[in-house]
Amino acid sequence: MDRLKDKVALITGGASGIGAAAARLFAAEGARVIVADVQADLGREVAADVDGLFVQLDVAHEPDWTRAAGVVEERHGRLDVVFNNAGVVCGRSIEDMDLATWDRVIGINLTGVMLGCRTGIRLMKANPGGPGGSLINTASTAAYAAIPGDPAYSATKSAVRLLTKAVAVHCARSGYAIRCNSLHPGATDTPILSPALQAAPQLIGAFNAMSPMGRMGRPEEIAAVALFLASDEASYVTGAEYLADGGMLAGHPGI
Repeated sequence: MDRLKDKVALITGGASGIGAAAARLFAAEGARVIVADVQADLGREVAADVDGLFVQLDVAHEPDWTRAAGVVEERHGRLDVVFNNAGVVCGRSIEDMDLATWDRVIGINLTGVMLGCRTGIRLMKANPGGPGGSLINTASTAAYAAIPGDPAYSATKSAVRLLTKAVAVHCARSGYAIRCNSLHPGATDTPILSPALQAAPQLIGAFNAMSPMGRMGRPEEIAAVALFLASDEASYVTGAEYLADGGMLAGHPGI
């Protein structure tokens, strides 16, 4: 307990899935949590569960970040953790891709992470006691192995991987005690998969089979890795990539 005592944490995509699990876990470990999402009703429910604060935030929309930062400054006067977790899939191959869909995925999955990092750094530099904090960016196993049916998702998650490293090195060389790491879940049982599973329930077996453990991950399991990265236990960890994929990428698929 108290691994995040007195820390202020903002979690995007906090209304459901990994984000909601992280909100509950972070709060249980002593953090004051800001749940940020476009899903207002669900977001308010999670915020109420954790005695936290909800802010409506479209991560691709810069004015929303400015407004959220103002709320954090007014309410808490500091920011210690940004978990850039919001993301979408589109399920369109390169031949089926239209520009509006491409731009939407890029905006949420990549631009949203950039804006989250930039906003986090600005607030963390002003923390009482000097610059410090943890930026955690949700990427994916798709950062290493592309999904042929979703090149937009694959491209953004690969980009998040290197954006994270650029931010990490920039902060370290600037003398800020601000760490930045990427988190790479494998198939995880979250609402992002719900449309596909509802349309084709037989895919549950395929998703389970992606891991040699024979099952999908649980949101709480991914949130536990984020908790470590958010905590002072990870004080010497920056620019790193944390796989939480049940061994999915550890073995050759044909052997």
